[in-house]
Amino acid sequence: MIARAIDVAYLTCSSRPISFDSTRRSRSLGAVGRASAAEQESPAGRKRANLWACRKEKVKLPEYTDRHGRPFCIGDFLRHPSGVQALLNSRALQGLESLGPDTYRCTLQKIQFLAFEVAPVLELRVNSTSEDCTVEMISCKFEGSELIKGQNKLFSAFMRNHITWNAEHSSEPSLEVDVNLSVSLEIYTQPFSLLPAAAVENPGNLIMQGLIDRLVPLLAEQLLQDYATWVKMQKEAPITRRV
Repeated sequence: MIARAIDVAYLTCSSRPISFDSTRRSRSLGAVGRASAAEQESPAGRKRANLWACRKEKVKLPEYTDRHGRPFCIGDFLRHPSGVQALLNSRALQGLESLGPDTYRCTLQKIQFLAFEVAPVLELRVNSTSEDCTVEMISCKFEGSELIKGQNKLFSAFMRNHITWNAEHSSEPSLEVDVNLSVSLEIYTQPFSLLPAAAVENPGNLIMQGLIDRLVPLLAEQLLQDYATWVKMQKEAPITRRV
């Protein structure tokens, strides 16, 4: 889901005479969205536009019990390999590689853009506890022609997906998905360099927000479906061979 948003941001900005800026911003997403044109000047004097989008989705969390009547916890699922694959949407990936504890390289399906073939590669960190789960992007780059690879020196993005739940001691158990995505762009060619950064930020933010608004509910729905499938497998597995 997040990878799809990165794809759209990349293709949208690549269709304009601008280039990605590789300087990662340490400020919060809200501050990024409110930065003034003066604050967005790069050391070289070029303006920098910051695109960002966020969405929270709260859904009802089904309650399941095992063969002994003990309740299942979605936190156990998200810490299980099946849960990690669900979080990373492994079915939509061209490749998934473990880089170490809780860190993964996700290679997306190649996409065509004009005369170029682009293969996005993300490195993500998954941190799951009994109370919440966080998926955070460590890096994002694009594989393809030398021209496409050259954009990696100028590209910067940040993503965080925080999932929480209140299954215990609640009359209405729920799951909340909170996604934040930001992309940093450098504006370097005319006429865009003569315009305020908002001339790029406003339409870019609308596109990204619209995409996030559509995809986050789908993410929550798919996660619950995968959770239900995992619970069924647990119930059907022999006691001596828990999946």
